[in-house]
Amino acid sequence: MNFGWRTSMAMATVACAMAQAPAAPKAAAPIDLTGYWVSLVTEDWRIRMLTAPKGDYYSLPLNAEGRRVADTWDAAKDIAAGKQCMSYGAPGIMRVPERLHITWENETTLKIETDAGKQTRLFHFGAAPPAAGAPTMQGISAAQWQTPQLTRDYTSKISARDADTPGFHGIFNGETQQPPDERKLGGTLKVVTTHLRPGYLRNNGVPYSGNAVLTEYYDVHGRKGAEYLVVTQSVDDPQYLDVPWVTSNHFRREPDGTKWDPRACELILPAK
Repeated sequence: MNFGWRTSMAMATVACAMAQAPAAPKAAAPIDLTGYWVSLVTEDWRIRMLTAPKGDYYSLPLNAEGRRVADTWDAAKDIAAGKQCMSYGAPGIMRVPERLHITWENETTLKIETDAGKQTRLFHFGAAPPAAGAPTMQGISAAQWQTPQLTRDYTSKISARDADTPGFHGIFNGETQQPPDERKLGGTLKVVTTHLRPGYLRNNGVPYSGNAVLTEYYDVHGRKGAEYLVVTQSVDDPQYLDVPWVTSNHFRREPDGTKWDPRACELILPAK
């Protein structure tokens, strides 16, 4: 009996499944975050470039407990206790004036290194590692790409019924076409970080707890021949905040790593 047709069908099925298999996060990246970036301190200069005075929690939505803890901060005690890096945890590190070096550690893990404080953040696509062991400064980060919806001109040609038809690719200008390449439409990296060790939102002892959840969105924009990285972050911590603290941090792409100079965390005592 000739089973050749069955073999051909099986091979076609495997080929179709392979063609439809989603690309690895690295290959599917709709934007290129890799390279070197330098922070642009365009807001809160006096409290980001310098050590903020004790009790200065302007613009932070602290609740009564958060203000109480912030008011007890003592820089000398932090140094004596070896807590110089309290403001370099994930919820605060992107506000520190610094350079970033972003690379892919593997096909499913994006790595961000900071020269300020020599910190390393790992963004895991797919299933994040289980929260085993003690919480850490950078926590556990689960990442996913978010791409825009298809363009209006394209989707306006597709009826709700057609869109549900297997194998349907849509009609555009009277012709059947494949959907547009979403990589060319741009996108956003969303990152959610948990399992954090308590730390500071600001370098003058403004606290966040171990239950804080950090949600970030990474976008790349081009303007006048330059590329900019915008990191919008929201810190949700009911223990110390009345509402989530939302900020936007900006970086400019650098051509290479000639200015890259990692240094350990340090805490500068306020002038007396």
